[in-house]
Amino acid sequence: MTFVRSTLWFVYFLAVSVAMHIAALPTLVLPRRAIVRTSQAWSRVLLWGLKRIAGLDYEVRGEIPRGAVLVAAKHMSMWDTIALYLLLDDTVIVLKRELLAIPFYGWYLKKAGMIAIDRAAAGNALRRMAAQGREVAAQGRSIVIFPEGTRKKPGAAPDYKPGVAGLYTQLALPCVPVALNSGQFWSGFARRPGRIVIEFLPPIPAGLKRADFMRELQTRIETATAGLLAEGNKLLEKQP
Repeated sequence: MTFVRSTLWFVYFLAVSVAMHIAALPTLVLPRRAIVRTSQAWSRVLLWGLKRIAGLDYEVRGEIPRGAVLVAAKHMSMWDTIALYLLLDDTVIVLKRELLAIPFYGWYLKKAGMIAIDRAAAGNALRRMAAQGREVAAQGRSIVIFPEGTRKKPGAAPDYKPGVAGLYTQLALPCVPVALNSGQFWSGFARRPGRIVIEFLPPIPAGLKRADFMRELQTRIETATAGLLAEGNKLLEKQP
């Protein structure tokens, strides 16, 4: 049954994405806010279909941050970016530059003002990321970064990169850690029924030393994520 539901949702995902990407072409010449609202509508429609077709819902815990703040989130699946872009009003996501080369999708990412980085550029990438981040923060908007730099399987050993500490130091903003368990239900092609939990944790104040910040960030995210994974395992055990 999971395979059938996953297949149906994948067809739904493709149909919705193609239709909305084509319909959104006029936003490329409109003010940036137009593509933001269109993208949020895309996220909302996808999550609605995920619940109706695949039986996969989600729950939000904690206080969703508003305004200029750095959001550092665990990353397990594509669901994370879909949900965060919907939940955080007009946020900017730090992503790899290669995504901008994807037709339609990349055009909209660029129009929305996402921060694209060349991970091979090291120091230059951090300087560009910080410069763009300051512009975003000056507009009162949040910046999302995945501190491990890529998706991690549930339970995998943490691998936090120094880029998040560099951005935290350069921007002098509080950082809101985010834990989640999406990878238990959204894994490869499979969409398992259940409930993904995304939890916004108490903010880490600006001004900590880099080592202290990294230790606090990793501890908070990994501890909360472990708890959510335990919850998810109990839910999955009840499934036939």
